[in-house]
Amino acid sequence: MTLLKNPRTRRRRLGVAAAAAGLLGALLTAGPAAATPDPGDAPAAPERVSKSEAADAEAAIESGEIPGQDEIVHSANIEHLVNIPKEALPGTNSDLAFQGNYAFAGNYDGFRIFDISNPKEPKSVSQVLCPGSQNDISVSGNLLFLSTDSSRSDNSCSSTTQPATEKSSWEGMKVFDISDKANPKYVAAVETACGSHTHTLVPEGKNVYVYVSSYSPSATFPDCQPPHDGISVIKVPRSAPEKAAIVNFPVLFPGDGPDGGGNPGAPTNPGVSKTTGCHDITVLPSKDLAAGACMGDGILFSIEDPEHPKVIDQVQDNVNFAFWHSATFNQTTDKVVFTDELGGGSGATCNAAIGPNRGANGIYDIVGKGDASKLVFRSYYKIPRHQADTENCVAHNGSIIPVKGKDLMVQAWYQGGVSVWDFTDSSKPKEIAYFERGPLTTDRIVVGGSWSAYYYNGYIYSNDIAKGLDVLKISDRRTDPAKRVRLSELNVQTQPDYFD
Repeated sequence: MTLLKNPRTRRRRLGVAAAAAGLLGALLTAGPAAATPDPGDAPAAPERVSKSEAADAEAAIESGEIPGQDEIVHSANIEHLVNIPKEALPGTNSDLAFQGNYAFAGNYDGFRIFDISNPKEPKSVSQVLCPGSQNDISVSGNLLFLSTDSSRSDNSCSSTTQPATEKSSWEGMKVFDISDKANPKYVAAVETACGSHTHTLVPEGKNVYVYVSSYSPSATFPDCQPPHDGISVIKVPRSAPEKAAIVNFPVLFPGDGPDGGGNPGAPTNPGVSKTTGCHDITVLPSKDLAAGACMGDGILFSIEDPEHPKVIDQVQDNVNFAFWHSATFNQTTDKVVFTDELGGGSGATCNAAIGPNRGANGIYDIVGKGDASKLVFRSYYKIPRHQADTENCVAHNGSIIPVKGKDLMVQAWYQGGVSVWDFTDSSKPKEIAYFERGPLTTDRIVVGGSWSAYYYNGYIYSNDIAKGLDVLKISDRRTDPAKRVRLSELNVQTQPDYFD
């Protein structure tokens, strides 16, 4: 692991904990010269668009239909306070987490910690170089968790990419001690089946459980073959994180087929992802509930026993949903918003050709109680502004804005920007605010835009893939009551009960 100074001041297996004292010594003393940013982890995207698509993009800018290249536009009730560009970590910016006066920003090359005590002037506290896509990030107490979902030469922060066919390849979870925010320390690593694309924390007193979401993308990964139909559950003792270990691999999609009981995908359901794992899970610990976005399926399950989650209901949308990506509960736990990451985040899907129902959110009511609960579809929501054919745009990560009696959400849409919308009436969602930039380029697709946009203690924080951290302030009578809600910690995939 290298701490960078601020320039200005596999087939189902339970894995192993890589936390022996000797190994950790090696991890903590990895030489800086070997730890270099790894551009090979960046997401792929088409390099060029057709001449007609490029001409259309330029014409849309000329007509004012979309903003000019890199031009910032926003609704009247949004203020753009500041942008903090990327510095020592040049890779793709990813997810965000929050604790007290700090924001933690994931990046494919590591993570960055900001002091946000003054949201108008965030200050960089530390930047840790630890390559390994996609470095999904979360925090709990003195611990920081980081997902690695690419084949690495080993579990150190000096690792390099290598073919997954190599027996020494490593993927999984990394754990850091952040009691000193200026000097995070790498304290544990746990290898997991198919790596860790994302993860979700379930705090339980002296322990933190980690639900690891991963999936089998193809037959080229020998240690990640179907049926990969469950999640890895890691137990991390807060006082001894080096003892972190997998305690279960619950099967969420039991079945007799070669891929278990999840969505079979094409050719049975053309255009729909085959379910070979989960992409992301959101838990609501106060209600012992979780919602899983699992490629071709959306699920609702009980986490009353966190080591043994139990599926309550399973739904599919084989008309408009290509890839179930993430989930968000509303305040009263009678709705779930699922997102469809059509095109995997690198495609231009916010245009007239794709339409309003694909690459969108699906809003579901939760009907019934307990184990009899059912997910019932109500409507779709997609940003109402068309984007250029050179802009990657699709529904992505967002969070609830805590206002009693209302269901409000802020959400990232890659180059579609940031949207604030109201789904209090789950059949008639509507946008109430937005922020976006014009296309990065007009002749090719360069992946960029907001990866995550979350509301935290009165402000919206957006981690832009290419541009860095944006801080926004919304002033609107519908969202203003949320400014009175203060949190000491926020991992969006571990939803708090804001009004308990």
